[in-house]
Amino acid sequence: MNDLLSALLLGILEGLTEFLPISSTGHLLIAQHWLGARSDLFNIVIQAGAILAISLVYRQRIWSLATGWRDAASRDYALKIAAAFAVTAVVGLPVRLLGWELPETVGPVAWALIIGGVWMLLAERFAESRPDSTTITWTIVVAVGLAQVLAGVFPGTSRSAAAIFIAMLLGLTRKPAAAEFVFLVGIPTMFAASGYALLETVGEGRAGSEDWTGLAVAFAAATVTGFATVRWLLGYIATHRFAPFAWYRIGLGAALLLGLPAGS
Repeated sequence: MNDLLSALLLGILEGLTEFLPISSTGHLLIAQHWLGARSDLFNIVIQAGAILAISLVYRQRIWSLATGWRDAASRDYALKIAAAFAVTAVVGLPVRLLGWELPETVGPVAWALIIGGVWMLLAERFAESRPDSTTITWTIVVAVGLAQVLAGVFPGTSRSAAAIFIAMLLGLTRKPAAAEFVFLVGIPTMFAASGYALLETVGEGRAGSEDWTGLAVAFAAATVTGFATVRWLLGYIATHRFAPFAWYRIGLGAALLLGLPAGS
């Protein structure tokens, strides 16, 4: 398949799956078995394209947080976003440097999809039995930061799913509020990850071998599709459960385990 077309399709896939709790990384790894493998820089930076989309969706919220330091509630919320990002950075950087992650093959991704789907069903059921709340405690802040690290270690976990559902389990039971906090924490997280991956690529002398045109096409596609997807998702979760996404994960993971040869 033409490299640019492949990059375009991967960018669209990233934009569609980054914010849905079905694992964008898992879907990209699976798709690349047929569309051709891409570099770590490609896989990370196109996620930043989707994060740019969330920045556009929440641009008014971000502006109010950036300019609302005199308001105690805004200041507290912004500090908690920064703290969750700090937890991810402080724990995640050593994890990355030590290479602590599962192999990026379809087998581990399939298991992560299934386990994550079951976890979502159980977590949502438990959260729904608790009082409705939009309070973000410091326990939730730390847990969201650690959940993002966990998603990086286990491809197929889904950063958004891991973080949203741990927040819900710990008391942030209003789904739109949990999603907003997790998405906003994801903005500095993914931009920092993209910057780090770019510095690694340049520092190791791999910049000349990178498909920058394909990366730009995928980044733009991820931004456009990500914007449309997150606008739809925020409306959906206000009145619907996450269960369909959980069953999709379980079904896809099972299909992969049944359809792929051992070692894939």
